Amino acid sequence: MESYKKRLTNMIWRSMAESIVLCLAVLSFVIYLLYSAKFIVPITSWGEGLRIGSMLIGGAIVLGAAYGYWNSNRTTRRLELLMETMQLLEIGSLSRSTLPPLGEDEIGRLGEQLGRVVKKWEEQVASLQRLSNNNAQLAEKARVSAIIEERQRLARELHDAVSQQLFAISMTATAALRTLDKDFGRAQRQIHLIEEMSSVAQSEMRALLLHLRPVHLEGKQLSEGLNRLLEELKAKVPMEIMWEVDENITLTKGIEDHLFRIVQEAMSNALRHSKATKLELRMQQKAGWLRLLFRDNGIGFDLDEEKQTSYGISTMRERVNEIGGSLQLVTAPGSGTRIEIRVPIIMEGDNE
Repeated sequence: MESYKKRLTNMIWRSMAESIVLCLAVLSFVIYLLYSAKFIVPITSWGEGLRIGSMLIGGAIVLGAAYGYWNSNRTTRRLELLMETMQLLEIGSLSRSTLPPLGEDEIGRLGEQLGRVVKKWEEQVASLQRLSNNNAQLAEKARVSAIIEERQRLARELHDAVSQQLFAISMTATAALRTLDKDFGRAQRQIHLIEEMSSVAQSEMRALLLHLRPVHLEGKQLSEGLNRLLEELKAKVPMEIMWEVDENITLTKGIEDHLFRIVQEAMSNALRHSKATKLELRMQQKAGWLRLLFRDNGIGFDLDEEKQTSYGISTMRERVNEIGGSLQLVTAPGSGTRIEIRVPIIMEGDNE
C-alpha cells in the first residue's frame, strides 16, 4: 500500500510540474503576441523589469501548481479507493470491498467493472463454501470408509517410517553390544545414534497418533475441538505450545472440518519435520474473514526443493482452496516456519 501511495504522490508532483511548464509556456506566448502587437511598451529599467518578470513568473508557477494539484488530486482520490478495494480483495475481505460511485469517466467505468468482479468473486466463494458444506455432509455418510482408508495409510507410514527406524535401532544396538568390549568409544557413538533415532521414531509415532484422532469434529464446535486437541498435545509432547482460539467463531460445518484437518496436518508436520521447541497457533474471526496463523522456531526448509511436498503443504493448499481461502508460507533453512491462512466468511443469507 505504501508503494501505491508513493506512486500517487509522484503522480501529483508530475501533474503540478506539467501544469507549471504549461502556464510558463502560455505566459511566454501571450507576452510575445502582446509585444508583437505593440501592446507592451519595452521596459527601460532593469529593476522594474525584474520586478514585473518575477511577479508574472511567480504567478504562473503558483497558478500552474494549484491547478495541477487540484486536477490530479481529484484523480488520485478515486484511484486510492480503487487500490484500497483491490488490497481488501487480495486479503480475502469481500464484505468491505464495496465501491462508491466514482463518476462517469474512465475511472468511474473501471470502478463499476471492479464492482462487478467483486460481486462475481463473492458469488464464487459462496458457491465454493456451499459445495464444501455439501461435501462435508456426504463425507459424514461415508465416514466408515474414510476411517478405513486413513488407517490403511497410517499402516503404510508405520511400515515406511517407524518400522525402518526401529529396525535401524535394533541393528545399531546389536553392533554396539558387539563392539562394547573392543572399542568403547565407537560403542558410545553408536549408543548416541540409537538415542537420536529413537527420538525421531517417537516424533513419527506422535504425528501418526495425531492422525488417529477423529477425521471430523463429531458434532463439536471448532474452538472446542481445537482446544481439546492442543491440550492433549501439550500434555504429551516435549514442545511449548501456545494458542489463542476465538470462542465466538461461527462457520458452516464444511469449513470447520477443513480447518480442523488443516490444523491436524500443520501440527503433524511440526512434530515430524520441524524439530521445533515452540509452536504458536492463533485463530481469529473478524468482519467478513477468518485468519489462522501457525508459527514455529524449527529448522524450516527450502521452498524451492521438490521434497516440500512431504511436508503436507500441497494437501493444506488444496483444503484452503476448496473453501475459497488463501495460504501464505514463509520459511527458510534455520529460520522456522510461518503459515498464515485467510478464509472469507460468507453466510448463507449474505448472497441472496
